[in-house]
Amino acid sequence: DHLVRSWFRTYGLPTIISNCSNNYGPYQFPEKLIPLTIINLLNGKKIPVYGNGNQVRDWLFVEDHAEALYKVVKDGKIGETYCIGGHNEKTNIEVVKMICSICNELVPNSHGKTYESLISFVTDRPGHDMRYGIDARKIERQLKWKPSETFDSGLKKTIQWYLDNKEWWTMILDGSYRLERSGHTSKSSLKHNRKK
Repeated sequence: DHLVRSWFRTYGLPTIISNCSNNYGPYQFPEKLIPLTIINLLNGKKIPVYGNGNQVRDWLFVEDHAEALYKVVKDGKIGETYCIGGHNEKTNIEVVKMICSICNELVPNSHGKTYESLISFVTDRPGHDMRYGIDARKIERQLKWKPSETFDSGLKKTIQWYLDNKEWWTMILDGSYRLERSGHTSKSSLKHNRKK
């Protein structure tokens, strides 16, 4: 950020900086808290929670973040920095329990137990930050942007996506995922387009 800002101030390079809080939503890889929790409970595995789970994070639905970035590019002032947040500060244990509660309704555990019974507190990470907070008042005030999703609505959409796209995350877990891009074209069509 300092290097970018220095190029703006020294050479007039037209820059805008944005910082965001924790993103979540479709296509997030399984090592992150929300998809890991969803996938583990669907597979009947323990849900690991670091320490006592009281680490606080602000959560931003990925589509809200994309819309905010477009707003910054379109209407943001050159040389400014915008913080993009979701107004959803939650402890990790709150997030995990919310996922369990939603899944108890959507896909009840076949063993008759609630998913909360899978929560397992594990040794905390060394140097684990206790809080990531973000003040998003500037982008709201200057660019009139606010997130569309509440944490509850975004989390429900995210859980439903993982329920509907089991093949995608199963390929990642079993190692058969090969970094294919969505909407790619075949080699023959690429050759055809190059000749034009």
